Amino acid sequence: MSIENLGHEYEFEPQFGLPERLPGDEFIIWQGSPDIHMLAASAFHIKKLAVYFLLIIGACAWPALESGSGLVSVLQAVKWITPLALVGLVFIWLLAYLTSRTTVYTLTNKRVVMRLGIVLTVTFNLPLKQIASSDVRILEDSFGDVSLALKGSDRIAWIHLWPSVRSWRISKPEPTLRAISDVQNFSVKFRDAWTQVTGLPANSVLIVESNKQQERELHVSMT
Repeated sequence: MSIENLGHEYEFEPQFGLPERLPGDEFIIWQGSPDIHMLAASAFHIKKLAVYFLLIIGACAWPALESGSGLVSVLQAVKWITPLALVGLVFIWLLAYLTSRTTVYTLTNKRVVMRLGIVLTVTFNLPLKQIASSDVRILEDSFGDVSLALKGSDRIAWIHLWPSVRSWRISKPEPTLRAISDVQNFSVKFRDAWTQVTGLPANSVLIVESNKQQERELHVSMT
């Protein structure tokens, strides 16, 4: 079974998150959407952007502060950059919000289905047999990202998946379930479903990333 792009724009879903009803021998194991706050921080880097804008505002205000020109001069120095920074941050937050509201990830006993798209809704069908491995990136408060490496030559364009795609994997993009809650519980369900479909064991290896970022990755090799 190959990977299918069941994408089309539609207003009615016969089953939530799915373009068609599941056949009688298939059932939903897990379903969820990205958390808005975690998605904004991890995929859209809103916290880093906020720090960047603060540094720019500080740099603009510094000459007036250093010369002791007074509050009016300081406000004059940042009167353009501050509104632009706020507009930029609001735009990023709105993009994260809309992405979260329109994205649905579904794990069944046979596949992973990703419903994506703010304006044009597309659905990607990833059979479990076509998934070679998964990587779990643990964020804060049990949230995390789950990246899926696909077998063979099957691939989906990076731009079609974004932001539900692993960073910096351009040549062979890895579909990623972004900012999902209780990611470790999902990982167990995914591993069990994959093992049931393929009849092969799944080997888990824990990889600890740098303490500075306080993030971890759990690599599940499907071999």
